[in-house]
Amino acid sequence: MTAAADKPLARALVWLRRDLRVDDHAALHHALRAARQVWCAFVFDRAILDALPGLPGAGPLKADRRVEFIRDSLVGVDAELRALAASHGIEGAGLLVRHGIAADEVPRLAAALGVQAVYASHDDDPYALERDARVRGRLAELGILLHTSKDHVIFERAEVLTQSGGAFSVFTPYRNAWLKALTPEHLKAHPVAHHAAALAPLPTGEVGVPALEDIGFARTNLHELRLPTGPAGAAEMLDDFLGRIDRYDEARDFPAVKGPSYLSTHLRFGTVSIRRLAREAHRRVAESRHERHPAGAGRGAEVWLSELVWRDFYHQILHHHPHVVGHAFRREYDAIRWEHGRAADGHFAAWCEGRTGYPLVDAAMRQLNETGYMHNRLRMVTASFLVKDLGIDWRRGEAYFAERLNDFDLAANNGGWQWAASTGCDAQPYFRIFNPVAQSEKFDPDGRFIRRYLPQLANLPGKTVHAPWLARPVDLEAAGFALGRDYPAPVVDHAEARRRTLERYAVVRARP
Repeated sequence: MTAAADKPLARALVWLRRDLRVDDHAALHHALRAARQVWCAFVFDRAILDALPGLPGAGPLKADRRVEFIRDSLVGVDAELRALAASHGIEGAGLLVRHGIAADEVPRLAAALGVQAVYASHDDDPYALERDARVRGRLAELGILLHTSKDHVIFERAEVLTQSGGAFSVFTPYRNAWLKALTPEHLKAHPVAHHAAALAPLPTGEVGVPALEDIGFARTNLHELRLPTGPAGAAEMLDDFLGRIDRYDEARDFPAVKGPSYLSTHLRFGTVSIRRLAREAHRRVAESRHERHPAGAGRGAEVWLSELVWRDFYHQILHHHPHVVGHAFRREYDAIRWEHGRAADGHFAAWCEGRTGYPLVDAAMRQLNETGYMHNRLRMVTASFLVKDLGIDWRRGEAYFAERLNDFDLAANNGGWQWAASTGCDAQPYFRIFNPVAQSEKFDPDGRFIRRYLPQLANLPGKTVHAPWLARPVDLEAAGFALGRDYPAPVVDHAEARRRTLERYAVVRARP
C-alpha cells in the first residue's frame, strides 16, 4: 500500500466506460496508487444514447436492453464502491453519474472536483478515440492530465506483431504468437481493495445512479432473460460456466444446448475482468497438460481460451486497419455489386423479422429480436444467408446486429460479418456458402431450438421441421400445417442463390 504522503497527486477521477466493475480494474488501481483522494464517475453519453433507435413499442421513452444492463450494473458498482470504502472507515463514497455529452461532462466534473488527473481505460472504437481526444484537449486547458491504460483485452494495439514488425491478418499465427508472448504478469489482477483507503466521499447533493426513466429510457424484458447484471451477475455466470467448461468444445455449436459461457455481454461492458477469464482458462489448460488427466481433459478450456484470443485479434485489426469500419478489410471486395432495390429491401425485411422460410435462420433472428442474444453458430449461419443467399451487403446486416445485440462490440461484430462475407482478414473462402438446411440438421438435429422460437412448426414430425417445403403433403396435413399460411415458403432457392453468389464474387476472382 502506497503511503498517502508518497502519492504525487492530491485528487484524481476515474472515468468508467466499458469497465463497469471495481475488482481488478486497471485505471482505478493506478488512480488509487497515485492520488490521496479518488472519485469514480460514469457518464450516460447522450452522443451515443440519442442515436440509439430503441426497441419497437417502447412508447414515449426509448427502450434498449444494453442501456438497462449498464444502468443496473452501475447500481452494483456503486454498492461495491460504498462497501469497499466503508471497509476502510470511509462513509459516503460511491459512484458519480452524469447524463450529457461525455466530452463536456468529464472536464466539467474534473474541474468541480479539483482533480489533477483523470484515469480511464483504452477504447479504440472510432467514436471513442475522437471523444477521448476532445476530452484530453479540454482537460489540458484546465491543467488536468488524462491517463489511459489497457484493460479490456490481454494484448492490444501493437503488442503482438509478426516477426517483420507488422500486424497479423491471419488468426492462427496470431494465436500462436499470443500464446508465446503470454506470461503470468499479463494475467495478473490489478489489486484495488488494499489501496481503497483513497476513495473519497461523494460531494454533497449527489443522488447516485438515476432511474432509467430519468435518462429517457423504459424497462425492457432484460430481467426475464436470465441475464444477471453487474459484477455480481458476472461472477454468478462465470461460476456456472466453470462447472461445465470441460464440455465447451463439444457443446458450443448446438443452440439448443447450454454450451456457451453466455459471458459476452459482461465482457463487452467490463463487469468481469478479461484477465480473470483468461487466467481461469489458461490454468485449466496448463493443469491438463502437466497432471494426469483423462484424454481430452482441458480441451474445453483450450477452445474457450482460443475464443478469447479471437476477441483480441479483432481488436488489433480495428486498431491497425480502421478502414474496416465501412469498408472491406480486403479492399478488392468493395467492388462487389450487392442486390438493391425493392426486392432486396423486401428480402432484408424478411431476414430481419425471421420470415425467410428457412427455419433455422428465422428462429435465430427471432431469438435476436426477442432477447438481444444470438448463439455464435447462428450468427455465422444468418450472416452467410443474408450475404450469400440473399446477396445483400454485409454492412446492412452488421448494422442490424449493432442495433440489436446486447453484447455488441464494434471490433467483434465487424470481424464476424466480414468473415462471413469473405471480405475480412482470415475469412472463410467466398465459395464456402453455408447450406441453411444442412446446418439446421447438423446443429439442431431434433429441431428443439427451431420449435422454441417458431412454435407454429412445433407439430411438424421429425426432420420436416428443417425444411417444411420438402415435407410430404400428408405429413403437413396431419400436423394441421399449411405452407404459406402458417409459415412462409422460402424466399430464395438455396442452390440457385449459391450459383448467383459465385457469379457475384467473380469480380474479385477476375482482378489481377
